[in-house]
Amino acid sequence: MISAAAVVEDISVRVCRFPTDAPEGDGTLDWDSTTAVIVELRAEGVTGLGWSYADAAAARIVADTLGEVVTREPVHAIPRVHIAMQNAVRNAGRPGVAACAISAVDVALWDLKARLAGLPLVDLIGRSRDAIPLYASGGFTSWNDDRLAEDFAAQVKRGLWMVKMKVGRDTAADARRVRLAREAIGDGPRLFVDANGAWTAKQALAMAEDFAECGVSWLEEPVSSDDLDGLRLLRERGPAGMEIAAGEYGYDSWYFARMIRAGAVDVLQADATRCCGITGFLETAALARANHLPLSSHCAPALHLHPCCAVPAAAHMEYFHDHVRIEERLFDGVPAPEAGQLAPTTAPGHGLSLNAATADRFAA
Repeated sequence: MISAAAVVEDISVRVCRFPTDAPEGDGTLDWDSTTAVIVELRAEGVTGLGWSYADAAAARIVADTLGEVVTREPVHAIPRVHIAMQNAVRNAGRPGVAACAISAVDVALWDLKARLAGLPLVDLIGRSRDAIPLYASGGFTSWNDDRLAEDFAAQVKRGLWMVKMKVGRDTAADARRVRLAREAIGDGPRLFVDANGAWTAKQALAMAEDFAECGVSWLEEPVSSDDLDGLRLLRERGPAGMEIAAGEYGYDSWYFARMIRAGAVDVLQADATRCCGITGFLETAALARANHLPLSSHCAPALHLHPCCAVPAAAHMEYFHDHVRIEERLFDGVPAPEAGQLAPTTAPGHGLSLNAATADRFAA
């Protein structure tokens, strides 16, 4: 039971940087590491844990601005604290890095509240299902053919019957790699592709027709997610049965409302490490539900598990190669997939604890 007198007594933040296991790239970017900003809040001897995948600058915002907003606030007053955090970063530039900072703190607040209540986070929010389907995500443009085929075949063998690959660097190579991926996984599993906004709308239409021959059923960010007209064109004129998805760069519920009003997507994506945490994710899920759109979480599977099992709009979660590697090392208590799904544990909160040795080893 949460005491009405329980307040946030202390906040700490740290940054970790994790090298990739090989050079990685997609349609518009190359990278060799991922940065995690980790926040811990304490109240009545209990610690709440939150994190975001963002630039280290987000940690500075947590330490210099958000800490004083959150400290001494009641643990149960998350909506009030959430609004206060957004107001506090107004002149710092709320979308982007500041929203990622808010996200990490908000996740820690929800975890802290659930732990003090002695409930799994999914039950504190309100459970709608016991497990959520996953799609395996990797297939980087920097991977050679052998690694692409071997990884996708292995994912299907372990029960992940939806897989997503990166495209957008080279038209001829993309067409060949998509055919290779289909051969590797067979006819049954679903094949998704993600262009990360690499194409114009007309280029994307041509590629979509090509990919349809390989049974591609999901086309993510064929154009920039800011090009709502281009997304709507793809949605209206693309191959039947191919879902257009976008939304991972949404930093607030107003962004998602604009995307929905534009008729831009078949599936709305949201990332709680960017859209102002679990509070923002729940707002986005309500918008999706009210507009008859399925919702899919972007990356950070350990973070999204509980909210995705709570909201009826959630269709599946992204089981992203980099973040799976990080979360299995950085946190203790990360559940493993079974039969292509992930289920929350019965531990209070999100059930994870920080592995201090790993955090120290990869401290930035």
